[in-house]
Amino acid sequence: MTQALPPVALIRASDSAAPALRACVDRLVEEVTGERMGAAFAVRQHAQLFLLEVFRAYLGHAELGWLRALTDDRLRPALTLMHGDPGRPWGLEELARAAAMSRTSFAVRFRSVAGVPPLTYLNSWRMLLAQRALRDDDVRIGALAAQLGYTSESAFSTAFKREVGEAPLRYRRRLRQAS
Repeated sequence: MTQALPPVALIRASDSAAPALRACVDRLVEEVTGERMGAAFAVRQHAQLFLLEVFRAYLGHAELGWLRALTDDRLRPALTLMHGDPGRPWGLEELARAAAMSRTSFAVRFRSVAGVPPLTYLNSWRMLLAQRALRDDDVRIGALAAQLGYTSESAFSTAFKREVGEAPLRYRRRLRQAS
């Protein structure tokens, strides 16, 4: 999720979220500098609330993307399906049914909210999962391809290279050499 957030968030004083953020920062400063009993616990709790307020402010200004789509009550059931079982061969009909919409209405709404068609989004989600697995796990390429719903290692490798810009093994090797 953090990959979808910008590296810097600018909240102007005139923004409606500014007072809540200011209050969170003030409480954090009080706890950090006050040397009061339970301060470490309070700092953790206030830091979480601060991040929540930043997240809310960002969502309030988010134009397109999966974060905006997750806030859409009609699209959330389809996103839940795609995120819950990315390897399943989801079709537009099934995703639209989950959203209680016609295929056309679903496709139009999804694209207008998320910025991409639903199946393009699904492919991007699969590639994000693949990148994470290649970076963090020792999964074989063929097993990863099957897990993400590709009929062959070759089909997966072609899709991965098209999306990421390099072959899966080269991607894994590059990341591991860098760390």
